[in-house]
Amino acid sequence: MPLSERQLAAFADKHAVQIPYDTSPRHLAGPGDARHVTHGLAAAGWNAVSDPLSAEIILASPDLRHRLQFDPQSRTSAWWRLRAEPVGTEPGWYAEFGELVPAEVLAAFTDAVTAPPPQQPDPWQQVTSAGWHHEPDGARSPDSMCHIELRPLSEFHDRSSWHIEAREPGHGEFSGPRIWHAYLDEHTPAHLVSAFLTALTDRSPLQRGMFERTGHYSAVQEPSPLRPQQVVDAHATRIKHLRAQARSARRQQTKPATIPAHASTAQPTARR
Repeated sequence: MPLSERQLAAFADKHAVQIPYDTSPRHLAGPGDARHVTHGLAAAGWNAVSDPLSAEIILASPDLRHRLQFDPQSRTSAWWRLRAEPVGTEPGWYAEFGELVPAEVLAAFTDAVTAPPPQQPDPWQQVTSAGWHHEPDGARSPDSMCHIELRPLSEFHDRSSWHIEAREPGHGEFSGPRIWHAYLDEHTPAHLVSAFLTALTDRSPLQRGMFERTGHYSAVQEPSPLRPQQVVDAHATRIKHLRAQARSARRQQTKPATIPAHASTAQPTARR
């Protein structure tokens, strides 16, 4: 079913009475509202194919190639799983994300799935420009609590895979307990990786309500200059954009081929 006005109103009702606090850094901001992800996909034409009475949500893309699973009762640390089936020469791929991955960061990834891919970007460009420390095997956040790693080729994989983890501070060379993780396999398109890393390392804060769960007690929270209605309006504007983008894509798919203006109808050769 498409995203309804009732569902948007429920999002607005929650956030309109929630005083927003600017929360940073993003990797410690906490999960936020999962509807940043599910509303975005529904606006792009994805349909729910799960049992409506189940805690698990499964959304499928209109072409049925992509499938998102959100399972808050998962027995593993991966609450979000996104799969793409192989099509023609394009390989399938898989990505998963832990419970405390900020919904807005994950939404940047899923929004990119629904959009036409841009030119192949360099996933490291935004990471280094955001002030993260470049290391031989990846990059680390300024507070050293989040690590991005591009794991090298192996006998089992012909391409590198991405592993991102947020962890509590450790002691010496030992890392503390894991807060959340993300895994993007070796076939995940580069523009999707770039979208996730760009949103993750963005220095601008995320908005969380008073007493809302964060990823770690060291997250910094300050009263936001944004009013609650501005948070609601930003969500509505994004949904409107995704709907328009999906409509445009459908029109392009159904648009009949046109004959170039300079083309002329072939005339039969005159018989002599």
